[in-house]
Amino acid sequence: MTHSKGFRDVFSYNSWVHAVSGASGAVVAMSAFYPLDTAALSENQFFFIAFRFAFAVEDPEKRKNMSTWDVLRQLVTEEGFSTLYRGIVPVLESLCISNFVYFYTFHSLKALKTTHRGQNALKDLILGSVAGIVNVLTTTPCWVVNTRLKMKGIKGSGATTNAPYGNLFEGLRYVAQTEGIAGLWAGTIPSLVLVINPALQFMVYEALKRRLLKVYGELPSAGYFAIGAVAKAFATVLTYPLQLVQTKLRHGDRNANLPPDAGTIEMLLYLLKKHGAAGLFRGLEAKLLQTVLTAALMFTAYEKIAKFI
Repeated sequence: MTHSKGFRDVFSYNSWVHAVSGASGAVVAMSAFYPLDTAALSENQFFFIAFRFAFAVEDPEKRKNMSTWDVLRQLVTEEGFSTLYRGIVPVLESLCISNFVYFYTFHSLKALKTTHRGQNALKDLILGSVAGIVNVLTTTPCWVVNTRLKMKGIKGSGATTNAPYGNLFEGLRYVAQTEGIAGLWAGTIPSLVLVINPALQFMVYEALKRRLLKVYGELPSAGYFAIGAVAKAFATVLTYPLQLVQTKLRHGDRNANLPPDAGTIEMLLYLLKKHGAAGLFRGLEAKLLQTVLTAALMFTAYEKIAKFI
């Protein structure tokens, strides 16, 4: 009887509602703030390629004082307004799949673990980490392809970003054929380490939400937006250096000073040696602005959609 109930808790309508709401909220939020994601990715290329707009490798002093808005203006001036939405379709497809998997796993495990016991921050962190691992192992190929699609056509970005595919499914097939199955899971190790990012985010979000609901009974949209922003800012600052490494490995372009099979540790040490500790946080402004606003809107939309359903 207990096993049957546990099975129903995991594969339940409630878990499906959370998964659909999380996926929908993520798509709404990313659609709204996608240009900030473009700016953040452009700033990160300072380490990886001679990106002619933001923080070119050959002249870092010229670009080091550019703000997020400077990067956006430069992109629009040089490439046109449409460049701000480069690669949005595969990103939204990947994000929808990824958030569905994450929310479904997190809330299924949460339902199973809290059948007879209350939830706390440590349990949220553990469940968030498990959900993150499941998510990484199942959706990394989607993110490998859309990272390359997003940088497709950028001069000096390397052959991998100019590969002959234009959508997510063509990209998955092309990478599998040219780089093997392993190529689809490039950057998996830092991604697995980075499961701590959404885990920390959910831990802080759920803890703040429980406390505020206990005090106020119900929260307005602004309340969910605020705690979502705080949770994401906390997680992003702690894990940002690993996000830089993850982007590099997914991008597929290798620096001449690194071996072809360079991994997470080698990349971190290289960036630290070449750019110093501050270099590990290059582009944090853009990343914080993008991830905090996107996560805050995502959680707000998620709560409203889930309540509506």
